[in-house]
Amino acid sequence: MNRLDKTFKKLAKKDKKALIPFITAGHPHPLMTVPAMHALVNEGANIIELGMPFSDPMADGVVIQQSSEIALKNGMNLSLVLDIVSEFREQDDKTPVVLMGYLNPIEKFGYHQFVNKAAEVGVDGLLIVDSPPEESEELVKLLAKNNIHQIFLIAPTTGKKRQKYILSMASGFVYCVALKGVTGANQSDFGNLEDQISSVRNYSKLPLAVGFGVKDANSAQAVAKYADAVVIGSALVEKLGQCENQKQIEDSIKSFLKPIRKSINKSVKG
Repeated sequence: MNRLDKTFKKLAKKDKKALIPFITAGHPHPLMTVPAMHALVNEGANIIELGMPFSDPMADGVVIQQSSEIALKNGMNLSLVLDIVSEFREQDDKTPVVLMGYLNPIEKFGYHQFVNKAAEVGVDGLLIVDSPPEESEELVKLLAKNNIHQIFLIAPTTGKKRQKYILSMASGFVYCVALKGVTGANQSDFGNLEDQISSVRNYSKLPLAVGFGVKDANSAQAVAKYADAVVIGSALVEKLGQCENQKQIEDSIKSFLKPIRKSINKSVKG
């Protein structure tokens, strides 16, 4: 049982929902990422999703694309992302960290070398946007041997047969995409979310996290009614992109995340 399992189990006992903020490693500056991670935890984050910058993030909208570009210009690479997790673990050995990104940098790094290093520094989950289950068996096995969960995406357009197959390989939690399109979508119409989540629950007992289109307290509360976890990325990344120092990072996270955490808690009390 890794940190993800422990966290979801603990939250379920308390009838609480997880808050999973996403930030891009190295954005707005590499030295600000670890302090930002600690600030997220201080303001109620249960799990941190850390983006691995990539030059062609096809599933991401403009905000996260730009954050990747800035991080890469700042010299960020996969090895440094793992160093960031290692530094975070010096003060926090409890909060799960999920790395999210694309397959190309991992292939260049080498599957075995990457997984071994990820396990060593304390990574708990891996979400590879452009790696379908059919092409993930080798990586899934390597991750499982090292007690790291591979997280898969379920889109609104994913058919039931496909859902069943994806869920047979998933572990840790399932990431349900709330809206069609890329991250940071402007619309927040979650009208079909209840049916989508109900369908996924027919095939899996894993916790369900929902992201794409969650941008504020109201949308977070709407999602938390049905999901086990709420993922919020682009809106947060955009706020952090305006920060120039650690104090601004911490203040921005506090003002942005606090009402979202409260709204998620309210959704449970219902």
